[in-house]
Amino acid sequence: MKRTLVLLLALSLAVLPAGAWGFKWKSIPVDASRTGVTCPSADNVEEAMGRMEGRNYVAPNGRVFKGRSATAKVAKLMLDAQPGMASVKEVVGYCPTGLERGGDESLLGDWAVDILMAAAEKEFGRKVDIGVMNHGGIRIDMPQGEVLMDDLMSMFPFKNYLAMVTMKGTEVKELFKRQSRRPQVLGGVKFVVKDGEILELLVGGEPVDDDRIYNVATIDFLLTGGDGIFSGRQFEETLESEQLVFDFILDYVRELAAAGKPIAKERDGRVDDLTERKRRGE
Repeated sequence: MKRTLVLLLALSLAVLPAGAWGFKWKSIPVDASRTGVTCPSADNVEEAMGRMEGRNYVAPNGRVFKGRSATAKVAKLMLDAQPGMASVKEVVGYCPTGLERGGDESLLGDWAVDILMAAAEKEFGRKVDIGVMNHGGIRIDMPQGEVLMDDLMSMFPFKNYLAMVTMKGTEVKELFKRQSRRPQVLGGVKFVVKDGEILELLVGGEPVDDDRIYNVATIDFLLTGGDGIFSGRQFEETLESEQLVFDFILDYVRELAAAGKPIAKERDGRVDDLTERKRRGE
């Protein structure tokens, strides 16, 4: 899995109403195909990104761009910024296989939501039954090989805070009914759907009990209507942390590194969208 560079692109003001802004995310593989440029760490900037010779830019593959070219001007800006970016180029972990996001069940999503659930149990002192995150909150794949601080920041760029809500079983069923056509990132469950119908819903290996109270770990963005996941849901109780989800994830990655362990996850079949699987030809 190639490392990716994430760009936040502003749409042209010419096609937007006055005062309006539009943004979208785009992941571009950095494969060294044109200039030899790859993503740098803190100690290999010239090798990975090239160098300036006067006003001209010399790419890693030896190609020279004259100082008046847009490429040379952008390269200078990027190279000048590198010393100030040294802290985000720190190697914080290692992932031997890479972890992909997206789909009905993704390895990166499973990995992240399981960290979220463990963090909520520690933070709030209660057993967590279910974890819910949104696919849109994870912006890029986990790269194969060394994982930089920059990679984690690009994966989880939003200032989302850890939260937990308690819900009756009847509300849990409604929560999952709303996800029957597009399951989100889920933990603690077995969730099988087909053509918008729920075929199986288990929490902790058991059917949902209408009268039981369930603890659901999530992020504050979703509680305020983000992605419509919790819209209209009735909570028995809401708890929110003052710590960002990103901080919990970074702490976990650092703990793995300190113990000499890699970042890894195996798919466990917790979410199975049979319609999506058929579309993929599986």
